Amino acid sequence: MVLLLPLLVVLTAKPCAARTHSLRYFRLGVSEPGRGIPEFISVGYVDSHPVTTYDSVSQLKKPQAPWMAENLAPDHWERYTQLLRGWQRTFKMELKQLQGHYNHSGSHTYQRMIGCELREDGSSTGFLQYAYDGQDFLVFDKDTLSWIAVDNVAHITKRAWEANRHELQYQKNWLEEECIAWLKRFLEYGKDTLQRTEAPLVRVHRKETFPGITTLFCRAYGFYPPEISMTWMKNGKEMLQEMDYGDILPSGDGTYQTWVSLDLDPQSGDSYSCHVEHCDVHRVLQVPQGKNRVVAV
Repeated sequence: MVLLLPLLVVLTAKPCAARTHSLRYFRLGVSEPGRGIPEFISVGYVDSHPVTTYDSVSQLKKPQAPWMAENLAPDHWERYTQLLRGWQRTFKMELKQLQGHYNHSGSHTYQRMIGCELREDGSSTGFLQYAYDGQDFLVFDKDTLSWIAVDNVAHITKRAWEANRHELQYQKNWLEEECIAWLKRFLEYGKDTLQRTEAPLVRVHRKETFPGITTLFCRAYGFYPPEISMTWMKNGKEMLQEMDYGDILPSGDGTYQTWVSLDLDPQSGDSYSCHVEHCDVHRVLQVPQGKNRVVAV
């Protein structure tokens, strides 16, 4: 039985003073594409928002956010369409080589992820890595201009790629400078979406999950950005080991939702409270034991 604790608390948040933002491009090659599965796909994300896409069927790079289409001229999409057609050919060739090195046939995948992150304190970082069949294959260390290989086959590629010092330096410069410049540009284009703040709605309820076991749920809805902290406290002490956490999931309307739960002894006199932090707001929902209500503090 679910017992709703009826007070719905609205958290009114001030804008986040600073937050971490990222730009990532994911590319996927498939050795045996089938119906509905292109041979090559590339998708770009700013934070969790898709902003660009390309696939081997359309062979066109397209905007996935209105503010990208509005701010980038047609020649941008044409230029990067040509670059991605080249990447499509490169992926096909490299995947075929890997299958030969591994002595593999049939359907296999080859992935590349490249991007950068602008942190709250103004510092930045970049990352570039490859995977084969969903497993790490090569990871770029931009500080040492080298590749970290995970197996003997990866060492073959590592030796070949590290012979081209000019390319290694280009990748480092792209990660540290050009990627960050693009990220800042996109953040300005999409600031109404990417830099907004929407406060969570929070609801607490109890549920008898098993005979004799009552679980308290604290749920947050409709918040953005997705970074949020939720925790249960018993008698003023944080119950980290006893809590279960839900994933932070998109709600389908550009906001997110999540939950945290805690089992309780309904016969005890303990006092429970759910603590929610989002951007600059910290609110507490107090649940006095034995009372069907929530008190916001």
